[in-house]
Amino acid sequence: MTQDQAYSAMFIFLEEAWKRTQSDGLAEILGGMSLLEDGTPADPAVVEDWKSAVVRALGGESAGRLVLSQKLA
Repeated sequence: MTQDQAYSAMFIFLEEAWKRTQSDGLAEILGGMSLLEDGTPADPAVVEDWKSAVVRALGGESAGRLVLSQKLA
């Protein structure tokens, strides 16, 4: 998957979550991620945030793993 395809997949995923929840927070994120005619995100900060996320993921950083701690009695 290319970075552009991954970006599109993430956008679609978040858009579907927004459709279910109508979350203002997700709407703000999606607004900033929306691509302008020149292909750049509406919020320029998204570019650096996305590049950083790609570097971290390609470097092997795990994301989204739920770790439950168990208290011993």
